[in-house]
Amino acid sequence: MISISHETGYIHVVIFGQFTLQDYKEFEDNVLYDISFHGPTRLLFDLSEMTGYTLDMALEEIDFTRKHKQDFAQVAVVSDDQWVVWSVWINRAIADANIMVFESVADALLWFAETEVVPT
Repeated sequence: MISISHETGYIHVVIFGQFTLQDYKEFEDNVLYDISFHGPTRLLFDLSEMTGYTLDMALEEIDFTRKHKQDFAQVAVVSDDQWVVWSVWINRAIADANIMVFESVADALLWFAETEVVPT
């Protein structure tokens, strides 16, 4: 299950349980809508409650990231799962965004607060 909220200055995404292709499509729709009005955005992905993901979702993530590699200013990922951390390293290779992994949402928000995003 996915929860998406549009906060001031970033989009907050929380995954509960299995991360599916349907969840990812909902994420894509929300992000593309936001980008169309505000340009490159910040994302906070809280994956601390995620229990796994489907292969089709992972493939869609790679495709979406390649197509929209300049649409993200910063991506904060909250997780302590080794596979998620590995996935972040792959995404760093194909995305122009500044991507970091954090142990808590509070740490991720602090990073956002400390980092100035220059509008393009």
